[in-house]
Amino acid sequence: MATSTENVVVSGRRLRLTHPDKVVYPASGTTKADVIAYYVAIAPHLLPHVAGRILTRKRWVDGVGTAEQPGDVFFEKNLPDSAPSWIRSVVVDHREHTTTYPVFEDDAALAWAGQVGALELHVPQWRLDDDGLPLSPDRLVLDLDPGPGTGLPECVDVARTARGLLKDVGLEAMPVTSGSKGIHLYAALDGTHDSDYVNAFAHEVAKTLESQMPDLVVSSMRRSERQDRVLVDWSQNNGNKTTVAPYSLRGTLEPRVAVPRTWRELGPGLRHLTLDEVLARMKRRADPLAHLGHETGLRDDPDAPSSGTTARRGPRSESLDPAPSS
Repeated sequence: MATSTENVVVSGRRLRLTHPDKVVYPASGTTKADVIAYYVAIAPHLLPHVAGRILTRKRWVDGVGTAEQPGDVFFEKNLPDSAPSWIRSVVVDHREHTTTYPVFEDDAALAWAGQVGALELHVPQWRLDDDGLPLSPDRLVLDLDPGPGTGLPECVDVARTARGLLKDVGLEAMPVTSGSKGIHLYAALDGTHDSDYVNAFAHEVAKTLESQMPDLVVSSMRRSERQDRVLVDWSQNNGNKTTVAPYSLRGTLEPRVAVPRTWRELGPGLRHLTLDEVLARMKRRADPLAHLGHETGLRDDPDAPSSGTTARRGPRSESLDPAPSS
């Protein structure tokens, strides 16, 4: 793409791309066109993980910048009026405001995200029902976030112990290198417990890990306690919060990706992977986290109605205001 503006068709959807040659990641020379191409190519693996979930975006309109001069970034929850009409929208009434969230259902929506600089895609642990109302969470997540003096090796140690704890209660955890600093652990749930219950359970898991590994793990969010320790962030199971989606890009200096991994990969030399590496990897691999995605939530009919129903005000929807994770 050499021109400053180009009209393209993605899965039957017409999309206007502007400045496709703009450099988004200066460290690697990755352009907006490269970002869009990545999202279109990775769509079969990414879409099942965001299907039926309201989506908050983290946008770098002018790119991520450099270590010395980081690019401006902001979170966006509302679907802007300028968005294509074919992107599904769901209106959620909160106590003091109403938010119109997008729900991504095809690779064209992902291409649009790349067009507007929405590099990071964040979703909650719950999905919407057919009426646009939140269901109970269908997955649990633990964010293993290394503090100063720790890194991926320490996160691996904590991940393996956490895997054992969760297995003892019948949950099979799978790791995702976050693309930022640490590791996310996901486990599928049967949807019989609400977000408050799951969040409290995750907190207990974090405290148990802290008691078993006191020199390495902290469950408190206080930064003063994080030196040489890994924070087990349980709070992203709160119905109000979100986690970066598997296969989403990150707004790091290089175009890193949140990548589902196998446990066998969590050994010496583990590192975060970039956009090109993930595309090459997924040409020869299945998604280790595929069981957590539900492709039935995707629309196959491009002529299907694009707007979702309004979430009715109720005890659960009133408290919803998904805040992206860091």
